[in-house]
Amino acid sequence: MARDEDLHDSALSDGGSVMTETASVHEQPEPPHVELARNAESLDDEDNTLRPSFIRRVTEALDADDQETVYNLVEPLHPADVADLFELIGPDYRVDLARAINDLLGSEVIAELNDYVRDDLVEELDPDEVAELAGDMETDDAVALIQDLDEEDQQAVLAEMEPEDRAAIESALAYPEDSAGRIMSRDVIAVPEHMTVGDLIDYMREEQDLATEFWEVFIVDPKHRPIGTCALSWILRTPRSIALTDVMKRDQTLIPVTMDQEEVALRFQKYALISAAVVDESGRLVGQITVDDVVHIIQEEASEDILRLSGAGDGDINEPIHLTVRTRLSWLVVNLGTAIIASSVVGMFQGAIARLALLAVLMPIVSGMGGNAGTQTLAVVVRAIATNQLTSSNTIRMILREFRIALANGLSLGVLIGTGTALLFQNPLLGGVIGAAMVINNLVAGLAGIMVPVTLDRLKVDPAVSSAVFVTMATDVMGFFSFLGLAVLSGLA
Repeated sequence: MARDEDLHDSALSDGGSVMTETASVHEQPEPPHVELARNAESLDDEDNTLRPSFIRRVTEALDADDQETVYNLVEPLHPADVADLFELIGPDYRVDLARAINDLLGSEVIAELNDYVRDDLVEELDPDEVAELAGDMETDDAVALIQDLDEEDQQAVLAEMEPEDRAAIESALAYPEDSAGRIMSRDVIAVPEHMTVGDLIDYMREEQDLATEFWEVFIVDPKHRPIGTCALSWILRTPRSIALTDVMKRDQTLIPVTMDQEEVALRFQKYALISAAVVDESGRLVGQITVDDVVHIIQEEASEDILRLSGAGDGDINEPIHLTVRTRLSWLVVNLGTAIIASSVVGMFQGAIARLALLAVLMPIVSGMGGNAGTQTLAVVVRAIATNQLTSSNTIRMILREFRIALANGLSLGVLIGTGTALLFQNPLLGGVIGAAMVINNLVAGLAGIMVPVTLDRLKVDPAVSSAVFVTMATDVMGFFSFLGLAVLSGLA
């Protein structure tokens, strides 16, 4: 049977001409709120962010308890810009702002809010108000709103919701956090395979409870397992008499309901998806994930890996200070331990340093350059693991590649620092020692930069979380040991 684009094109040509009609579209005046938004000059055209002057006007109106002015200023804004306003304004103003704009604080705004800001606002709302907001949201946004609440608050909110909405959210909460089941939307259009294009169009026009935004229709078998998809553009351009099975795309990317959201994002990127069906363990269609959800995942995962490498936690400026201190301090304590280990290596060579003070001056160069080289390799490898570029099939090749890079960089830096040291201090032996130490430490940095994250990944530990600590320790310890040890062995000190 023919399929995909070729069959679809033949279907267009079969069944007669497609009638089109044109209608003159008269330019309508802009709605008052659009004109007001432009006059208010709330947005910076270059950065697409709220202007400081606009934020100041809102806070001044809140200080004056002028709720009418606040409402008039905020009303023209897009929901995403209203969410930005809550994040940019001082925490002390947020509750007053929410009360001032009341009906503007809808589900679209709540869905765009920063997690910490959203949690603060939700705490000020009654369970029935939270339930009303959640009922107006897509399932994935409603889950994001409710999942961070305390168990008692969750149950109170769910008790106020409509039975159908409550069942959908409870089902989503049963899946692991950051899984496809948590982020998927249950608002899908699925139709049986015996339908024609005309049947589908009539169904979508007559059915009142369908999703309002979608890009494709899923065709399912009697067991509700997806067997193909039809893009809306195909449906609109195909004669009514053509069977869906003759124009549907049979090849599709199915997302298991338990798949991690990071892997979901990689599949969307790899196969250039706009939406994808989510299936349960038996292969039944249970929801869909759309590209707008994946954009948020990509941003979240990329930021998460960068921040974890630095040990900065969530790195959210809206995070409570005590949580930030606790996260950062824990990693600083670990770093303190690795620094003590490195200093103990220096302590082993106190006599050599006492005999030649230049060793104390030069040894930070070796360890510092090794640390930088290790960080470069680590960043590349963690990214490669996160994007599935580095797998078990090419690990050996990647190790050899980084070894060659480290050797080339080490030799270049060793010649440079060795020559400079020999000329500056009129001591060729000292130059040779620091040059050799630079080569050794760069090799260690390159190998540690790839072996540490690969090993952690094999042990099912996120390599972005703790790799930097081990790599830094390896380069510091080996940098000091190689430089000072070579100085002693050569008789320099």
